Amino acid sequence: MKFIIDNWMLLCVALASGGMLLWPVLKGSGGGGRLDPATAVQLINRERAVVVDVSEPAEFAAGHIGGAKNVPFGELEKKLTETVKNKTLPLILVCATGARSGRAIAAAKKLGYEQAQALAGGLKAWKDANLPVQNT
Repeated sequence: MKFIIDNWMLLCVALASGGMLLWPVLKGSGGGGRLDPATAVQLINRERAVVVDVSEPAEFAAGHIGGAKNVPFGELEKKLTETVKNKTLPLILVCATGARSGRAIAAAKKLGYEQAQALAGGLKAWKDANLPVQNT
Protein backbone atom coordinates (compact mmCIF):
# COMPACT_ATOMS: atom_id res chain seq x y z
CA MET A 1 0.00 0.00 0.00
CA LYS A 2 2.91 2.33 0.76
CA PHE A 3 4.17 1.80 -2.81
CA ILE A 4 0.82 2.93 -4.26
CA ILE A 5 0.72 6.03 -2.06
CA ASP A 6 4.35 6.94 -2.78
CA ASN A 7 4.04 6.33 -6.54
CA TRP A 8 0.50 7.45 -7.32
CA MET A 9 1.64 9.62 -10.23
CA LEU A 10 3.55 6.73 -11.81
CA LEU A 11 0.45 4.53 -11.52
CA CYS A 12 -1.71 7.23 -13.16
CA VAL A 13 0.71 7.47 -16.08
CA ALA A 14 0.72 3.68 -16.46
CA LEU A 15 -3.10 3.51 -16.45
CA ALA A 16 -3.39 6.39 -18.92
CA SER A 17 -0.88 4.85 -21.34
CA GLY A 18 -2.62 1.47 -21.09
CA GLY A 19 -5.92 3.15 -21.89
CA MET A 20 -4.41 4.86 -24.91
CA LEU A 21 -3.08 1.55 -26.17
CA LEU A 22 -6.50 -0.09 -25.81
CA TRP A 23 -8.50 2.77 -27.33
CA PRO A 24 -7.92 1.83 -31.02
CA VAL A 25 -8.89 -1.78 -30.31
CA LEU A 26 -12.07 -0.78 -28.52
CA LYS A 27 -12.92 1.88 -31.10
CA GLY A 28 -12.37 -0.52 -33.99
CA SER A 29 -14.75 -3.12 -32.58
CA GLY A 30 -17.76 -0.88 -33.10
CA GLY A 31 -18.73 -2.50 -36.44
CA GLY A 32 -18.21 -0.69 -39.72
CA GLY A 33 -14.98 1.15 -39.44
CA ARG A 34 -11.90 1.08 -41.57
CA LEU A 35 -9.82 -1.53 -43.32
CA ASP A 36 -6.13 -1.64 -44.06
CA PRO A 37 -5.22 -2.50 -47.69
CA ALA A 38 -4.23 -6.13 -46.89
CA THR A 39 -7.58 -6.83 -45.21
CA ALA A 40 -9.38 -5.19 -48.13
CA VAL A 41 -7.59 -7.51 -50.59
CA GLN A 42 -8.64 -10.52 -48.49
CA LEU A 43 -12.27 -9.38 -48.52
CA ILE A 44 -12.16 -8.86 -52.28
CA ASN A 45 -10.59 -12.25 -52.96
CA ARG A 46 -12.33 -14.42 -50.35
CA GLU A 47 -15.73 -12.83 -49.86
CA ARG A 48 -16.25 -11.13 -53.24
CA ALA A 49 -16.39 -7.69 -51.66
CA VAL A 50 -17.55 -4.89 -53.93
CA VAL A 51 -15.29 -1.83 -54.14
CA VAL A 52 -17.09 1.49 -54.56
CA ASP A 53 -14.96 4.56 -55.20
CA VAL A 54 -16.75 7.68 -53.92
CA SER A 55 -14.32 10.05 -55.66
CA GLU A 56 -15.41 12.47 -58.36
CA PRO A 57 -15.31 11.07 -61.94
CA ALA A 58 -12.11 12.97 -62.83
CA GLU A 59 -10.32 11.57 -59.76
CA PHE A 60 -11.61 8.09 -60.56
CA ALA A 61 -10.35 8.34 -64.14
CA ALA A 62 -6.88 9.37 -62.90
CA GLY A 63 -6.55 6.11 -60.95
CA HIS A 64 -8.66 3.60 -59.06
CA ILE A 65 -8.66 0.08 -57.65
CA GLY A 66 -9.26 -2.52 -60.35
CA GLY A 67 -12.91 -3.50 -60.62
CA ALA A 68 -14.08 -0.54 -58.53
CA LYS A 69 -17.39 1.11 -59.35
CA ASN A 70 -17.54 4.90 -59.30
CA VAL A 71 -20.38 6.45 -57.31
CA PRO A 72 -19.45 10.04 -56.35
CA PHE A 73 -20.03 10.87 -52.69
CA GLY A 74 -22.68 13.48 -53.51
CA GLU A 75 -24.73 10.91 -55.45
CA LEU A 76 -24.20 7.97 -53.11
CA GLU A 77 -27.67 7.84 -51.56
CA LYS A 78 -29.50 7.81 -54.89
CA LYS A 79 -27.10 5.69 -56.99
CA LEU A 80 -25.61 3.10 -54.62
CA THR A 81 -28.63 0.76 -54.67
CA GLU A 82 -28.61 0.81 -58.49
CA THR A 83 -24.87 0.14 -58.65
CA VAL A 84 -24.58 -2.56 -55.95
CA LYS A 85 -27.74 -4.65 -55.83
CA ASN A 86 -26.55 -7.38 -53.39
CA LYS A 87 -26.58 -5.79 -49.94
CA THR A 88 -25.25 -8.93 -48.25
CA LEU A 89 -21.78 -8.69 -49.82
CA PRO A 90 -19.06 -6.73 -48.04
CA LEU A 91 -18.80 -3.19 -49.39
CA ILE A 92 -15.46 -1.39 -49.44
CA LEU A 93 -15.72 2.37 -49.84
CA VAL A 94 -12.67 4.20 -51.20
CA CYS A 95 -11.67 7.78 -52.01
CA ALA A 96 -8.33 9.55 -52.44
CA THR A 97 -7.40 9.83 -48.75
CA GLY A 98 -10.16 8.05 -46.82
CA ALA A 99 -12.00 11.16 -45.61
CA ARG A 100 -15.05 10.96 -47.90
CA SER A 101 -15.25 7.19 -47.74
CA GLY A 102 -15.25 7.37 -43.95
CA ARG A 103 -18.29 9.63 -44.08
CA ALA A 104 -19.91 7.41 -46.72
CA ILE A 105 -20.12 4.45 -44.30
CA ALA A 106 -23.13 5.98 -42.52
CA ALA A 107 -24.96 6.60 -45.80
CA ALA A 108 -24.31 3.05 -47.01
CA LYS A 109 -25.47 1.53 -43.73
CA LYS A 110 -28.60 3.67 -43.85
CA LEU A 111 -29.33 2.11 -47.25
CA GLY A 112 -28.98 -1.40 -45.80
CA TYR A 113 -25.33 -2.26 -46.53
CA GLU A 114 -24.45 -3.55 -43.06
CA GLN A 115 -20.99 -4.76 -44.11
CA ALA A 116 -19.90 -1.35 -45.43
CA GLN A 117 -16.35 -0.36 -44.48
CA ALA A 118 -13.91 2.29 -45.65
CA LEU A 119 -10.35 1.77 -46.78
CA ALA A 120 -8.23 3.59 -44.19
CA GLY A 121 -5.97 6.07 -45.96
CA GLY A 122 -7.90 5.66 -49.20
CA LEU A 123 -6.25 5.17 -52.57
CA LYS A 124 -3.06 6.69 -51.20
CA ALA A 125 -2.71 3.82 -48.69
CA TRP A 126 -3.51 1.34 -51.47
CA LYS A 127 -0.68 2.77 -53.62
CA ASP A 128 1.67 2.94 -50.63
CA ALA A 129 1.08 -0.81 -50.15
CA ASN A 130 2.27 -1.29 -53.76
CA LEU A 131 -1.11 -2.63 -54.87
CA PRO A 132 -2.20 -2.18 -58.52
CA VAL A 133 -4.15 0.84 -59.74
CA GLN A 134 -6.04 1.17 -63.01
CA ASN A 135 -6.42 4.32 -65.08
CA THR A 136 -9.44 4.91 -67.25
